[in-house]
Amino acid sequence: MAVADVGKKDLVWTMLATFFKIGAGVLLFPIILKMLPAETVGVWTIFVTITQLTFIFDFGFNTSFARNVSYVFSGVSSLKRDGYEQVEASCVNRIDYSLLGGTIRAMRYFYSKMAIVLFLLFAILGTFYIYTLMQAYRGNVVEVYVAWGILVLINSYNLYTLYYEALLNGLGKIKCVHQIILVGNVVYILFAIVLILLGGGLVAIVASQAVSVLLVRFLSKKAFFTREIIEGLSIANDFNYKDILRAITPNAIKVGFTSLGGFIINKSSLFIGSLFVSLEMMASYGITLQLLVIIGMMAGIVTRVYMPKVFQWRVEGRLDLIKQKFYLSSAVMFFVFVLSGVVIVLCGDWMLGVLNSNTTLLSTSLLILIFIQHYLEYNHSNAAQYLLSRNEVPFFKASLMSAVGVLIFLLIFVVWLDWGLLGMILAPMIVQAFYQNWKWPLEVIKEFRN
Repeated sequence: MAVADVGKKDLVWTMLATFFKIGAGVLLFPIILKMLPAETVGVWTIFVTITQLTFIFDFGFNTSFARNVSYVFSGVSSLKRDGYEQVEASCVNRIDYSLLGGTIRAMRYFYSKMAIVLFLLFAILGTFYIYTLMQAYRGNVVEVYVAWGILVLINSYNLYTLYYEALLNGLGKIKCVHQIILVGNVVYILFAIVLILLGGGLVAIVASQAVSVLLVRFLSKKAFFTREIIEGLSIANDFNYKDILRAITPNAIKVGFTSLGGFIINKSSLFIGSLFVSLEMMASYGITLQLLVIIGMMAGIVTRVYMPKVFQWRVEGRLDLIKQKFYLSSAVMFFVFVLSGVVIVLCGDWMLGVLNSNTTLLSTSLLILIFIQHYLEYNHSNAAQYLLSRNEVPFFKASLMSAVGVLIFLLIFVVWLDWGLLGMILAPMIVQAFYQNWKWPLEVIKEFRN
């Protein structure tokens, strides 16, 4: 067994799964926007952002685990704190099952601890935050608290089982991963539509997400642990999982700080803004952000599909192939953002009007501004993924410094100057333009020219 080859089928399934996520939004948006008042849509937007916060508690380990799983299936016999082991041609794809077993144990140990921390933090601080929001809420407060309770439990479980995602991505089973995502989204849509129409409100959406997560994790476990892998692990010698954690932790922590910085840069405006901007305005901002997340997923398809092979090409010294995929991924990202931006700016509110939505998108000028900001953000994040394939994290300090800068600018623009939504968009846009937007794409290009 080796890292799976990536071909057109993987790209097709990735596109189908991503399109279906868009389809899920298209199918559910009309129902959510029509059946729920704007205030509740604003709460739902905050719930979505909190769900994304869950992956910050991964703290960069999922990416690091997936990268090292790819190294294991590419034939390495040891994992390094920095860089990677160059594999001889005769050893390519030879699997050290002791190393693989130790890596799996390390993942289970790490995620069990993080899931407990997440649960306690959400249950205490998160509940206090929701309580604060409910002081000005005119809807059903009990419904919000019930939905919040389900959200806390399912997010804790989702984090604990996140290592299945790292295993499948590391093995390069891209097609399989996206087939499972497709099934999970179908179940989510069906449950959500039925429960919302039955009057389930916010609870219906969160409960449907819970069912989807449970199904996805079950299918992921079955997909990775094939008979061959189970037999190989059963006869393998014990490998000290703590040694693996010590090798992975330094760069994983750097990636984690980078992810934390990225979350603050991209999401702190929503948390701060919700305290100073009306929930109706936050609903428009939140719906626009969710559209941009979907667009970003489509724009990053090439990188998501080929990254496991990029890890393998690193240990094999195939820089020419990595170069091809980087330029292809950058071109696809630019095309997707430009095309979708034109469509959303020209037709977005018209489409929401057809759906009889109680919520609208941002104004045209703000839409253009936020599209530019997110394209630059996704573009430099894409370049950072290729730098990360070297098992080096040169950007974590810059990410933290940018996060601090964004918080400062948000306080100035939103709290002091009272610029509202404009300030929420300008703060990350200005800070990122100083350094990160241009630095990491330039670094990748420099490597290819050397």
